[in-house]
Amino acid sequence: MASTWQPPKDYRNRAVVVLGGGVLGRRIACVWASAGYNVRIRDPSLQQRKESVAYFDENIALYTQKTCQTPGTVKSLEELEEALTGAWLVIEAVPEVLQLKVDTFAHLEAFAPSDCILASNSSSYKSSEMLDRVSDATRSRILNMHYYMPPRNMVVELMTDGHTEESIFPFMVDRCKEGGALPYVARKESTGLIFNRLWAAVKREILTILAEDVSTPEEIDSLWDQMFVKGGATPCKTMDDVGLDTVALIESHYVKERDLCPEKTVDFLNARYIKDGKLGTKSQHGGLYPPAVAKEAAAKAPSILVLDLGLSSVSPTMSSGSILEYSTTGQIKRALAVNQALPDGLAVDTSSGLAFWTNMGIPGKQDGTVLSINLHTTEIKTIVAPGTINTPKQLTLDKEAKKLYFCDREGCRVYRCNFDGSELETLVWTCELEDTDPKKNIHNWCVGIAVDAELGKFYWSQKGPSKGGQGRIFCANISTPFGESGINRSDVECILDGLPEPIDLEISEISKSLYWTDRGEIPFGNSVNRAQLDSSGRIIENSSTKKYEVLYRHFNEAIGLKIDEKSNSIYVTDLGGRIYHCDLHGTDKSVLVDDEKRAFTGLVLL
Repeated sequence: MASTWQPPKDYRNRAVVVLGGGVLGRRIACVWASAGYNVRIRDPSLQQRKESVAYFDENIALYTQKTCQTPGTVKSLEELEEALTGAWLVIEAVPEVLQLKVDTFAHLEAFAPSDCILASNSSSYKSSEMLDRVSDATRSRILNMHYYMPPRNMVVELMTDGHTEESIFPFMVDRCKEGGALPYVARKESTGLIFNRLWAAVKREILTILAEDVSTPEEIDSLWDQMFVKGGATPCKTMDDVGLDTVALIESHYVKERDLCPEKTVDFLNARYIKDGKLGTKSQHGGLYPPAVAKEAAAKAPSILVLDLGLSSVSPTMSSGSILEYSTTGQIKRALAVNQALPDGLAVDTSSGLAFWTNMGIPGKQDGTVLSINLHTTEIKTIVAPGTINTPKQLTLDKEAKKLYFCDREGCRVYRCNFDGSELETLVWTCELEDTDPKKNIHNWCVGIAVDAELGKFYWSQKGPSKGGQGRIFCANISTPFGESGINRSDVECILDGLPEPIDLEISEISKSLYWTDRGEIPFGNSVNRAQLDSSGRIIENSSTKKYEVLYRHFNEAIGLKIDEKSNSIYVTDLGGRIYHCDLHGTDKSVLVDDEKRAFTGLVLL
């Protein structure tokens, strides 16, 4: 049965309430304030209330370093009912006394709005133990949401109370990420959630070692540092590397010596893994982790070509840029070209073995260029020479027509030419012919470009002022209307406006969706976004009248974008030196490359 749960109405303009202004409560308040929410801390103690607000004033800058947002406010209150007025989320961080928590949730049911999500920060008690005085309807919006110690440790674990509406979890995962938190969701109820259970076992064994005089605290900490901190070991991966059959033999010895129960160790490994030949990294069937990709498959995996501005190097110049080739596992293979003048847009035609890119040159001067490289011979040719265009940005191809499309930012134009640079034509000119002041024309700067020959359309972004919330995306027909030109064509349509700062565009060939990166202000900027196109190439509004969805956030000046629907993949670059791999569903984002010496722009798959 489909879920009928809906997020709290207008939650962005409603308060987050934290019950308890102690050490952790005030930190939780700062996490949510750093995401731009206004937060109320309720505590009966005047001293705690004063210290909570003082902590916010002194430390909020540390939290906003993770979110890059303008923080909301933190206000402390004594009266519970006043604090709960209009709240969309309440997090109880009261003392770990079960009856106090039971009573707290009864008060929350009575005074909090009926659509308010109610969370417990407890790790020692499951939220299901706090439900004695609440109705079944309220139980569906209660969960555990346990923080550790922000801002140093931004992990937060979420867990059902056994009745929690499932749709709450992806919603809350996204909200937690807005505050720079790292959310993990327990699959079922568990005392201690995930990490505290792990820590409980480690702690128990350490105390046993000390009690038996086997080692000292200094030696134990030193070993931990060498193995798990400096050595980079992780528990499940280490078991796979040792071999699950070997792990089972070792555990069997402990079971006999200590009279332990083998059900959840040895018996579990034998039944779930070993009997099926899943022994770990030495097995083609894998182990706790799926089997590693075979070498033959890895050899066939695509490569990533990416442009590096070179501005993060020790001694950057205007010609420090390069074209780099990485594997999809994040390993650098080679540099195809160096000493490039701020390379930005990149496209590849595999049939001809050619890659094309733009060099921005010095913004505001007519020294931009378009070049090509033969991927087999590495021969470089200049397609559009200096003196013709201003600041060329994203570049894309119509491979059937053998045409290049690219935007000229300060030139306020969209261009098209042949693969050899001939027949250069202005498709769109977004300012008056005599108006050439770049700063005055910032609303008309053209940046991203995408083309779909099947739809008969090309699309471009005009990013507007930096972080200005005035970005737009336009489209026009591939064929210019008869008798018209780039300055007066009548088929130009603005299909999206009010965007933070849209940059690169991509159109999927399979689903006919328009994707774009946005480097503007969060929560909607520094993101990857998607809108569905109809058969005429226009955007389809969904049932909630939203024209597009935000798939991913929290990039560091998102730029390059490549969609590969066949492999369910989105690749993204940012100026912070990262290349990301994401799935198409907005649920899985990982970092392939993290190199602070780089500043990545365009990318393609080979």
